[in-house]
Amino acid sequence: QLQLVESGGGLVHPGGSLRLSCVISGFTLDHYAIGWFRQAPGKEREGVSCIHGSSGITNHADSVKGRFFISRDNAKNTVYLQMNSLKPEDTAVYYCAAYRSADTGIPLISTWLYDYWGQGIQVTVSS
Repeated sequence: QLQLVESGGGLVHPGGSLRLSCVISGFTLDHYAIGWFRQAPGKEREGVSCIHGSSGITNHADSVKGRFFISRDNAKNTVYLQMNSLKPEDTAVYYCAAYRSADTGIPLISTWLYDYWGQGIQVTVSS
């Protein structure tokens, strides 16, 4: 059974940091791209960052470049999202998701590509 479980969310002050984890079961990272997405109240879900499980090549949305960093630990079948310099506009429910990809080039963070989704976790940035 394919499953993605997020953890590490919570409340943080502006300028602070959080690290989200996505533990994956039912498949190994090698043949998948794993992405992080977020959805704020009243807004569409948007792609944040993604990584290919085999090549480690990453892709980030412009809004988070230089602040968010995605990484993976294949031995633990886990993908991380390190979020630094957080802003109130980063407040959202964050989801990890996966799609099978034999292409080890730059992965894509288009929502429609992703077949498997976690339940989501709340991140709130507020003073």
